[in-house]
Amino acid sequence: MNKNLGKLLGYIGIPVLLSAIVFRFVLFYFRSDGFSGMSMIFPLLAIGILIFALITSVFFAAWVYQDCKKRNDDGILWAVIIFITTPLIGLLIYFLRRCEMKQSCDACGHLVSLRAKFCEECGSKIERREEMKDMEMKRTHHINYIVIGAVSMILMLACLTGFIVNAVYGKGINSDINSNDRVWNMGAISMNYQSMKDGVWTLDFKSASDGFIAQEDMIIEDVETDSLYADISCNTVPDDSSITLYLVQGGIVRSFDVTSLSEPLEYPLNEFENGEIHVRLLIEGVEDTISKIHIK
Repeated sequence: MNKNLGKLLGYIGIPVLLSAIVFRFVLFYFRSDGFSGMSMIFPLLAIGILIFALITSVFFAAWVYQDCKKRNDDGILWAVIIFITTPLIGLLIYFLRRCEMKQSCDACGHLVSLRAKFCEECGSKIERREEMKDMEMKRTHHINYIVIGAVSMILMLACLTGFIVNAVYGKGINSDINSNDRVWNMGAISMNYQSMKDGVWTLDFKSASDGFIAQEDMIIEDVETDSLYADISCNTVPDDSSITLYLVQGGIVRSFDVTSLSEPLEYPLNEFENGEIHVRLLIEGVEDTISKIHIK
């Protein structure tokens, strides 16, 4: 009964989980501009990484579970460890810690090693049963689990390699700060705090890789009266470092060096149109920076 239930959960649960992952990406694509400025190859490779990683974990965990059953060990615990620590690390830990295969003593029922000649509990001589000899000689069991897990791991690594290569060479990804599409960064930023609350974009960061672009979309409600306000302070400004504010809407691009503002910047928006405007900060080496930008 439990075996059939486990198979049923596997046949139904795994496809449902995979379908949920794919559906989440599709929903994200159609309901937001999350993939704007990015080739579909990136989300497809990301889906592939997640799916094949899941399949790898499932089948390696299933093999470990079956191996634990042979050794009278806690298969569920080890299967969970495989998921938590990733298959490679989990399998390494398992092989270092897994129990010996044992058989029960005919006299007292105590589990003893297959190599033992006498029971450590009652001292009776151990007669090795034929089925236990066969189990010991047949080292590899459920080979199909291992094969599927290994193939899935190779496909996962292939997707990961493709994602990294395309990202490094900038293929299919928008990095033009003047673009009306979303700009994507392959660099990193050490963030203290970022929020968009009551129309105020607050960005507080320690450092960022050169050329990192932080961005937020804002709304111009009335070009005749609205202005952009930027209060930016850079506490650490190494030589040749800077931070530049960009306003991008349609074919209009305006930029301002805001590295050393003596007072908050106020810029009227009457040359733009009502609607969405891209507000971006190009970070070139400045550190310990606090920025607050809003339109009113």
